[in-house]
Amino acid sequence: MSLRRYGILLKKYLKEVKPMKYSTLTIDGTLMDYLLEEERYLYEFADIVRLYLKDTYPDAQCSLDFKTPFQMVVAVMLSAQCTDDRVNKTTPTLFDRCKTIEDFANIDINELEDIIHPCGFYKNKAKNIKLCAKQVLENFGGIVPNNMKDLMSLAGVGRKSANVVMLEVFDDAQGIAVDTHAKRVSNLIGLSDESDPVKIEQDLIKIFPKEYLKDINHLFVWHGRNTCVARKPKCDLCSVKDFCKHYKNFSS
Repeated sequence: MSLRRYGILLKKYLKEVKPMKYSTLTIDGTLMDYLLEEERYLYEFADIVRLYLKDTYPDAQCSLDFKTPFQMVVAVMLSAQCTDDRVNKTTPTLFDRCKTIEDFANIDINELEDIIHPCGFYKNKAKNIKLCAKQVLENFGGIVPNNMKDLMSLAGVGRKSANVVMLEVFDDAQGIAVDTHAKRVSNLIGLSDESDPVKIEQDLIKIFPKEYLKDINHLFVWHGRNTCVARKPKCDLCSVKDFCKHYKNFSS
């Protein structure tokens, strides 16, 4: 059987055979090298990775707690250089104090800084939260905009944050929020050789259909947090280790 035919059948097998544990399936290393080297097979390879990770993390979802669109905007701002767990421990007090967008716009800056202090970079984040609230009120009638362009016009909201808001608030994945986890996973398993998050996102949206972008957003983050940990990756537990550059170098 040719490698091309093997690759096609493997993809079909992974999709159609249920239930199964993909992590127990033995993959021919020659096939993986071939899939990576031949660009026309990158789509099949990407889908195999998605299926493996989906099986490993069937409940992967956003970890930030929020009830309103603007709460999500604030939570994403606070999550910069901070863990979601820390953000979730901070936002109950903040959201109890600021129940409306007007409350966020009018809260005393010093009080806001005190509340969000545990999340780090609190002075800059407090300034952006207040300004963002004022912009939503003045420019968008108090309604969080539902498109990337307008979201990115808000203080403290970059492309990554806008992607998260579009996905979690409006259930409309416009791209992939490439954080440190998505960057590491994408690089190690060969889905992108870029270091710039925007370029990595461009690579990923070329090979993953739009209907899978929500999955990829969540799966890469969960894999990076739980298994492909930066300082001490748990390679023995990794369901995609056979595709990983680090694992190949480490185990050779």
